[in-house]
Amino acid sequence: MLCAAPAFAAEPTTTANDEPTSAQEQAASTVESVDVNGRRISRAPTSPRFTAAVIDTPRAVTVIPQQIIEQTGATSLQDLLRTSPGITFGAGEGGQPLADRPFIRGQASANNVFLDGIRDTGGQQREVFALEQVEVIKGPDSVYSGRGSGGGAINLSTKSPRLEEFTTVSLGAGTDGYMRGTVDWNAPLGGTAALRVNIMGAQGDVPGRNAVDYDKWGLLVSLAAGLGTDTHATASYYHLTSNSMPDYGIPLFTKTGVRTTESGIMDVPYDSFYGLTARDYLEGTTDAFTFDFQHRFSDALTIRNVSRYSENLNDYVVTNPGDGGNVTNNGAALINGVWWMKRGLKSRYNPTRTIANVTDVFGTISTGGLTHSYDVGLELSREQNHNASYTITTVTGTACPAPLTGLDCTQIYNPNPSDPWTGTIIRGPLSRNTAETVGLYAFDSIAIGEQWIINLGVRYDQYSVEGYDASGTNAAPVQTRREGDWDFVNYQAGVVYKPTRNSSVYASWSTSSTPPTIAAGDQNAGSGIGTGNLSNVLLEPEDTTSYEVGGKLSLFRQQLLLSAAAFKLTRENAQVQVSTGVYAQVGEVEVQGIELSASGNITPKWQVFGGYTYMDSELVRGAFNGVNQGDPLANTPEHAFSLFSTYNVTDRVSAGGGVYYVSDSFGGNQGGAGGGTNRVFAPEYTRFDLFASYDVTDNATLQLNVQNAGDEAYIIRTNGVHHADVAPARSATLALNMRF
Repeated sequence: MLCAAPAFAAEPTTTANDEPTSAQEQAASTVESVDVNGRRISRAPTSPRFTAAVIDTPRAVTVIPQQIIEQTGATSLQDLLRTSPGITFGAGEGGQPLADRPFIRGQASANNVFLDGIRDTGGQQREVFALEQVEVIKGPDSVYSGRGSGGGAINLSTKSPRLEEFTTVSLGAGTDGYMRGTVDWNAPLGGTAALRVNIMGAQGDVPGRNAVDYDKWGLLVSLAAGLGTDTHATASYYHLTSNSMPDYGIPLFTKTGVRTTESGIMDVPYDSFYGLTARDYLEGTTDAFTFDFQHRFSDALTIRNVSRYSENLNDYVVTNPGDGGNVTNNGAALINGVWWMKRGLKSRYNPTRTIANVTDVFGTISTGGLTHSYDVGLELSREQNHNASYTITTVTGTACPAPLTGLDCTQIYNPNPSDPWTGTIIRGPLSRNTAETVGLYAFDSIAIGEQWIINLGVRYDQYSVEGYDASGTNAAPVQTRREGDWDFVNYQAGVVYKPTRNSSVYASWSTSSTPPTIAAGDQNAGSGIGTGNLSNVLLEPEDTTSYEVGGKLSLFRQQLLLSAAAFKLTRENAQVQVSTGVYAQVGEVEVQGIELSASGNITPKWQVFGGYTYMDSELVRGAFNGVNQGDPLANTPEHAFSLFSTYNVTDRVSAGGGVYYVSDSFGGNQGGAGGGTNRVFAPEYTRFDLFASYDVTDNATLQLNVQNAGDEAYIIRTNGVHHADVAPARSATLALNMRF
């Protein structure tokens, strides 16, 4: 698809005198985008659980449209979410997978990523080629999606068939061996059916990282029938295969015991790579089959049923430069003025399988002077999560100089990823985990006249886990059975006042429940059993409560949406040590802050998308002997700002770019406080991107993207204990985008 700056328009909901005909028509009004093929694309969440438009929803909601996906040159979910301030990504270590680990409002939210409204399970590094838009919902979201982290959720909305014929092709090349091609082909099949096929292939090196490369390909095939009628169905299949060199960045001062920087991250060259190309690998595959059926009886009643079967595999062996020991246990040593270290290892074999079915009944009913936009539903799911690690034995490798012993050593300031290595990689016994969910929910947006809307929601969840933890060897595995059942109810309530048709102010309250099996944000990985005196006790879910007030304003004939929110989020009931050997569920964290955002067009030629987030986070109560009580939470920067903007200089030329700022962020993994005794943090950074496009013809456009144009050397994240991940250096790509 071409990437010229889009035009924006609103869904027609007014009469000839430009006044709303009802409160429900007010709620339907929303910002939409029109792509270069003239297709209207919604700028609102796609789930029927959102019973009001974004402007009338009493919580912070960001919709990242397809134009932003394309214009920013994003190729992964992590790239794309840079445009949404307040979201960071955690490191894949400390029991967490090497995969997407978003943190929203300071809460680990890897378990809160959804694909077309259904939880997208398994450790993945997600692509964007098949996405129509990405929806970010801030604040406790259990009322929408059941178990959750309390920070928010991310929904990926995929491209679906349409009743017009089009083909778009994008061919790109760039620095660092970058090559990428995509095809989006849509073909009507008669009057009400259509087939849409999206294909992607890409390869390249990571800019500024020695020996780190990738290749991947993906496919989305969707067939729809009954489009434009009251009864329609869509069947789709999604596949992604990726192969890459996994990268755990650079070590921290904890490796040598010598702090050479204020941040605690070692002052090694940022292109230093400590892995072994002869050994390390990361392979991922995803397959998802989805069937979506919907029948509309009337405005008052529509039934939708979505079923999915998916499989995912996250398989890797990765070098951890900060693991493998330090100076105190013979893992690093200063020898003749040169620092040497033993390479540490992490590995995972993690296949997952999910079967899910979601039924929604929704519509609009007017009675007694009130207009109800409602949705009631049932969610059923079964998730199987298997996990194993590898036993890796080195037969030949770089010998460690005395006093270090053994093999797999390298210089800290001059690592060689081409060091020779031979050995064996043997997968250990599988731990097995099965989680089942039954969720019942109901939502109602009640329009009272033309200026007031009451937004209510409730959800009951029955969540159970059964599994076996494996140890020992494949020949003599030892399996320990575990199981747990939890029931919880969550709520949301909000009131919206509309001073004008295109503005709103609101106040809301919402809750969330996080079962102990996913308290770290991972995918159903924990046992749910406590520690110490709680070692035979099934822990209760952690509880999150949020209060939020805000306002939204649609300007310039609904071409630009502005929003502001202030929030306070409290998460309680975490297990902490209250005295020596004694544990209790009394841990508490708090995050409060403000969010500002703007999306749309200031003028027909000038597009903006971005925002600012301020977060004041604190570990209110931790372990009795903890040194970090009162510290900010891990992966929760105090300030974050992003702005991507384009301007149509002429009818054929557009130019723009992005600026992204993130303040210091403490390292950590589990959604708790960062810092600790190490006080390691990712320093603040400012990054600039550039964009330009030129319409060669009416059907072909050249698009130039320069990522990190200032070649800013910065750290994306750190786990605060072992390693820090380096951001990609400057890169440039040129794409030819064609439509037929």
